Amino acid sequence: MHAVRVDGIEIAYDRVGSGPLLVLVHGATTDARLWRGQVADLADAFTVVAWDEPGAGRSSDVPPSFTLADYARCLAAVIKDVGLGPAHVLGLSWGGTIVLELYRHHSDLVRTLLLVDTYAGWKGSLPPAEVRARVEGAERMLAVPAEDFAPTMPGLFAGAPPAEAVRLLSVMSADTRRQSMRTELTVMAEADQRDLLPRITVPTLLLWGELDKRSPVEQVAHPFLAAIPHATLVVLPGIGHLSNIEAPEPFNRTVREFCRARS
Repeated sequence: MHAVRVDGIEIAYDRVGSGPLLVLVHGATTDARLWRGQVADLADAFTVVAWDEPGAGRSSDVPPSFTLADYARCLAAVIKDVGLGPAHVLGLSWGGTIVLELYRHHSDLVRTLLLVDTYAGWKGSLPPAEVRARVEGAERMLAVPAEDFAPTMPGLFAGAPPAEAVRLLSVMSADTRRQSMRTELTVMAEADQRDLLPRITVPTLLLWGELDKRSPVEQVAHPFLAAIPHATLVVLPGIGHLSNIEAPEPFNRTVREFCRARS
């Protein structure tokens, strides 16, 4: 494990392999362990870095005042600490929103963007009623007794999730910190990055599960494709929101080919 400190917050990350830098940014209620299948497969061609975002995994908690720009600043510190940038930066779901904000404030650290089943913030990608429903559902989840707390979201997989995925998600969910998750939820619900999309000038891969119900292709990926000048959309057939777990082979192959062609 490696770590870097930003204003008293320690951010932990794993680093494996050698070659061009590929940074993996996980979604909500997970941590660097989400990327085990990618780290193991891609480390032969890339220096693969998977962080625990502030408030998750081995990293420090975040204050309630933490902003999206603060998450991006911490991710920038990790890339600088590795010292191999600019990087291919991949973000899944909420992680993609952080990656977009990284580009807004630290574009010099980004070689390419890989946006996976993500959002331009909930406000920027979802109807207001859907945002309200998600916030209310998350608040109900955060209000349950500790012994019943299981912060996994419905609709993560197109079909029955693999047994190993269920075990992994259960372990990560058990380590979720409620206050950090509440801060993250507030940030995500209020984020609207649509203004940024037309200003992205680096090659951008949009990698989506065809049956993603949380970030639907038609509703989110297609507007991204229309707005980002140098974007390419790849849709994985029959796959849901956690495409890296549900379809690791085509996921890894697509990431490898995209980054190799632009390293």
